[in-house]
Amino acid sequence: MSDSALSTTDAASYDPEELGLVAGLEIHQQLDTETKLFCNCPTVRHEPEESTRSVTRYLHPTRSELGEIDEAALEESQVERQFTYLGYDTTCLVEEDEEPPRRLDREALSVALEIAALLDMQPVDRAEVMRKIVIDGSNTSGFQRSSLVATDGEITVEGEDGAVAVSVEDLLLEEESAGRVEETEEGVTYSLDRLGVPLVEIGTGPDLRTPEQAQAAAARIGMLLRSTGAVKRGQGTIRQDVNVSIADGARVELKGVQSLEDIADIVRNEVRRQARLLEIAEELEARDASVGEPVDVTDTFADTDSGVIAGAERVMALPLAGFEGLVGAELQPDRRLGTELSDHAKRAGAGGIFHTDELPAYGVTETEVDALREAVGAGDGDAVALVAADAGTATAAIQAVAERARAATEGVPEETRGANEDTTSEYLRPLPGAARMYPETDVPPVVPDTGAVETPELLTEKVERYQSEFGLDAGLAEQVAFGRRWETFEAAVAAGTDPTLAADTVESRVTELRRDEVPVDALAERHFLETLALVRDDDIAKEGIGEVLAVLAEHPGMDARTAAEEAGLAGVDEEEVRATVAEVVERNADQVDQQGMGAFSALMGECMGALRGKADGEVVSDLLREEIGKRA
Repeated sequence: MSDSALSTTDAASYDPEELGLVAGLEIHQQLDTETKLFCNCPTVRHEPEESTRSVTRYLHPTRSELGEIDEAALEESQVERQFTYLGYDTTCLVEEDEEPPRRLDREALSVALEIAALLDMQPVDRAEVMRKIVIDGSNTSGFQRSSLVATDGEITVEGEDGAVAVSVEDLLLEEESAGRVEETEEGVTYSLDRLGVPLVEIGTGPDLRTPEQAQAAAARIGMLLRSTGAVKRGQGTIRQDVNVSIADGARVELKGVQSLEDIADIVRNEVRRQARLLEIAEELEARDASVGEPVDVTDTFADTDSGVIAGAERVMALPLAGFEGLVGAELQPDRRLGTELSDHAKRAGAGGIFHTDELPAYGVTETEVDALREAVGAGDGDAVALVAADAGTATAAIQAVAERARAATEGVPEETRGANEDTTSEYLRPLPGAARMYPETDVPPVVPDTGAVETPELLTEKVERYQSEFGLDAGLAEQVAFGRRWETFEAAVAAGTDPTLAADTVESRVTELRRDEVPVDALAERHFLETLALVRDDDIAKEGIGEVLAVLAEHPGMDARTAAEEAGLAGVDEEEVRATVAEVVERNADQVDQQGMGAFSALMGECMGALRGKADGEVVSDLLREEIGKRA
């Protein structure tokens, strides 16, 4: 294969189906329960500055009951880091790992069983809690507690060639990890408010064959989860992991996909990455390429003017025989084989790597590049990778680079990668193995009560009902059904509010207020119901709903009537409205005399602005027409 053939990265050149794409999903969704999974603390979030205390830990890998150490945990432990955990007045000793966990939360188990029913899964006879080793510091104990709840389910998604059946292999109930606050050279700071929040993990079978199927399956599962009305909403409350492989490639787990809309593009980019790695491996084999041993080249750069190398305690080089032109080969948009080598160096604590496919640059001269090649014995067709850091880090990082370079000669390594916002991905760690799972002896098993499970109305069914029962158009019905306030909408309609007005209030008005940076998350159901009751009783016009809600959002303890008075909306009678309308008409007398009713639209907007939602639009319209007519 020629260098020119390797230069192409056009996505259209790598058709996922033709390349034998096999994909599966892992969906992680937080549950909206009152308490956490293994203690009685509430599942509320805090700002880090609200912390009342902190604890510090250093975590290390342990052997499983079979005497094995998980490879991912072992690699994570190579760089010793300090982990700091922020505690609050709502966290307890269980979360700090200073006290044994309580029993599995019954509410969380009930919600998990409800989800299992929606996924057509079979509940287990007994839910056993297991420990899963996690050494990245996101759990104070060094492991995550997890329990298998159901297996053998199925969903159906629509594809270009019709309906596709996707197996759902397992549903687990787990404790959420601590929330990452910041990372420094010394270590990582986590927040304990998220640790222990109940979480379901749903794993599909490897049945997805196109990026679009993967996205559709995630959307279907997300809809089913929200149909329970018992899952948390908002950024970070649901995460999608995608397992991707192609023919002759390897299983790669892409973790932390935040946006549903990104899934198809992330899968396409991973397909392209694996295809490119296979092409590179083929070219390396044709060149009889090999990876040499690291060489200390600190003296070579003793007098360098390169700001990124000067001052480093140690500069290590890795000769890459036959790699010239391939270290800089693009795998994904703006990510190259060199980027992958750099990812591994970073995991070892270095800032990254330099390589001869991109040098001279960064202040490194051509003369220094020639000296570097001579120092490591690199000839024509060879490349060299560099790491500059303190002695220990540079040595560990160049070894990590060497391992990844050797893997490049073989094809695609199995690994866990983190999803980036631009739909590319970066190396995180090796794929975890079975050695990280072992029984949790502090929590007794639970027999699921499947008889108490009720299957909820699906959101798609709710959309249809809102159209037929309440006369909402399809778009508004979907907005409400898939939104966070459908229960408030239904309560308002039951109290006598016009369905369209109720729907518009809980969706469109809230969106407008959020756009104006009003803290709408502070609005509770009672705020909406009280405000809409004022409209039904003709105490305020429907045009004033937004202003009342804005006051209530800033002052959640206030009632709607007081908020209306605060906004200056209460107690406006028709004579006051008429006086305002007459004043507007008089102020625009010349325009009215020239245009007659043609001036209506412009004056209507001015009237509504002057009244600031104090009067119903239809009343203002009638009075305006009347006042304009008087001048005819």
